[in-house]
Amino acid sequence: MSAMVQTGWTAQRWTAVFIEQVEMFRKAVAGADPAADVPTRPGWTVQDLVVHLARFLQTSTAYLSTGSRAAMPPPPPPAGLSPLEYLDLQVTEAAEVLAAVPGNRPVWTFSPAAPDLAWVWHRRIAHETVLRRFDAQTVVRQVVATDADLCVDGIDEVLTTIVAAKLDGDVPTMTPGTAVVRPTDVPESWLISLASDEAPEIRAAAPGEEGDAQVTGEAELVYFWLWNRMNLKEMTGDQRVLDVLQVGRGH
Repeated sequence: MSAMVQTGWTAQRWTAVFIEQVEMFRKAVAGADPAADVPTRPGWTVQDLVVHLARFLQTSTAYLSTGSRAAMPPPPPPAGLSPLEYLDLQVTEAAEVLAAVPGNRPVWTFSPAAPDLAWVWHRRIAHETVLRRFDAQTVVRQVVATDADLCVDGIDEVLTTIVAAKLDGDVPTMTPGTAVVRPTDVPESWLISLASDEAPEIRAAAPGEEGDAQVTGEAELVYFWLWNRMNLKEMTGDQRVLDVLQVGRGH
């Protein structure tokens, strides 16, 4: 088990990412037809996307604001608001809560591989907002590049936190194996080891090291491939292991 938080990533920095990304999300959805389809999320409309992000922010920031040490049922959405009004309310509240809560505050988190500390939520909120910004920008065909350093942190979150949460939920795996994830444009690399009924083990991959599966490509492509947003040709090895890593199906 590992928590390979990249040097320089703090609750304050993830909060800044959230604010930047949610502003771009808001701009994209404001310029889109609420009934338009979202290309990256088959079956979703722009309105669905707006409500999803608002609901996610309301639910996730509740842990930070209450400091709950146990899982809580989602709070009911406020009545009488349009989807954009609901979003704006939750964005304002999330920005205040994220800025006020220190990253080392004890709180329940969603993955058996993550510490029960608030920074896990700061990180999750930042990257969920990146993904939804990407989704929204595909609607208006104005997708902007994502910083490689942010993508590296997102890759690390998937491998050290999200994969374990996926395997702990309703998608258990009986596929033991290893994978090396090695972006081509940054120095970071990971080796993830999967074993039945155990949380994955993560460590830095050694130079030239290979696993049962390999994932390579620019950090942005790897990041969005893990979340099932982009195609990635530079994959080899055990497809069952690759399927475990790709956590964004249906998300």
